[in-house]
Amino acid sequence: MTLTLTVSDEVRALAPGFTHVVVEADGLVNGPSTDGTSALLDDAARRLAERLGGRPPHEDAHMAAWRETYTAFGSKPSRTRNSAEALAKRALSDAGLPRINVLVDVYNAISVAHLIPVGGEDTDHIRGAMRLVRATGDEDFVTVAGGEETVEHPDAGEVVWRDDTGVTCRRWNWRQGPRTRLTEQSASAVFLLESLAPMPVGDVESAGAELAELLAKFSPGARITVHAPE
Repeated sequence: MTLTLTVSDEVRALAPGFTHVVVEADGLVNGPSTDGTSALLDDAARRLAERLGGRPPHEDAHMAAWRETYTAFGSKPSRTRNSAEALAKRALSDAGLPRINVLVDVYNAISVAHLIPVGGEDTDHIRGAMRLVRATGDEDFVTVAGGEETVEHPDAGEVVWRDDTGVTCRRWNWRQGPRTRLTEQSASAVFLLESLAPMPVGDVESAGAELAELLAKFSPGARITVHAPE
């Protein structure tokens, strides 16, 4: 793997059923959302509705597991939802899913269709290794509030993704910072698909394979590697 990703022992102890699949891609071509990615998002919303059968997203067993885990590290899951649950609620609302850009649309579609948190990071803006840790509370999380850049700090014990510079995503997969997000200029990326028991590992692998196929479709010629679940 070009980029090193590690999960700390403290996080493993908190969520022993945690599994992640990493998809690395280089030579991507990003740009504004297209009719193709818009149709992909609409289809993902349809697949989600069929999966839930009228239930709200938080009643799904996988989403319930994420809520329990968020509670375990001190977050209130009804206020700070994991990324998949938040997207699912958007998908089922009258507003529907946002259209961001090609790459973000693609991974959001996978997240909604499979009801699994998926994130995308621009590897050109990651410094050093990425690691999933429990925060000390001193780490910097650079974000934007009211149109201005501001620095926040995670809560002590909060689960965060970080690199050598600081936190890249707070509360595990709740809110990504702007420094590493995928923009229309992004050409290299790492995608993280994250699951908890009781979701079978095979389901996460299937979602990763579908993501790789879609990346190849929208970026012909890109070099894409799907890594085994860890």
